[in-house]
Amino acid sequence: MSSASYAQSRRQVPTERWREVKAQAQAAYTAASPMLARLAKEEFVKRFERELPSATACVLDDFEACIAHLRLPIAHRRAIRTTNLLERLFGEERRRTKVIPHAFGERAVLKLIYAALIRASQTWRRIVISEFELKQIDELRSELDREFKERTASTG
Repeated sequence: MSSASYAQSRRQVPTERWREVKAQAQAAYTAASPMLARLAKEEFVKRFERELPSATACVLDDFEACIAHLRLPIAHRRAIRTTNLLERLFGEERRRTKVIPHAFGERAVLKLIYAALIRASQTWRRIVISEFELKQIDELRSELDREFKERTASTG
């Protein structure tokens, strides 16, 4: 669940029910697999749809995008599911361009973002990829390619 959806859900749920609703939603977002996440989502919908339709709508909004990280090897999920890197990049760009608003052209901003990505990738290098995980990633790549081809074939 994105931070915006989280905040919106929080406003839609009575305080005395929040812990229960939050736990049920987190069960879906932190499931062991996409299939288990979808089952948890269905359980959430059955349980809360009638009495908390707005909160249910927040959970359903972009659900598939929110569980995309579950398709990856377990050891990689924590590093991948976070948006902190993007938030840091945007913050760095705002901080730098705030000092001298019109001093940065497109090329300078691209260099800045590239440098921030290089720094961030240093932390990714600590993740060791086993042979099994490489196979999982290759299978995921093939699956994503198939899905993309199916999607673009039907629209084109």
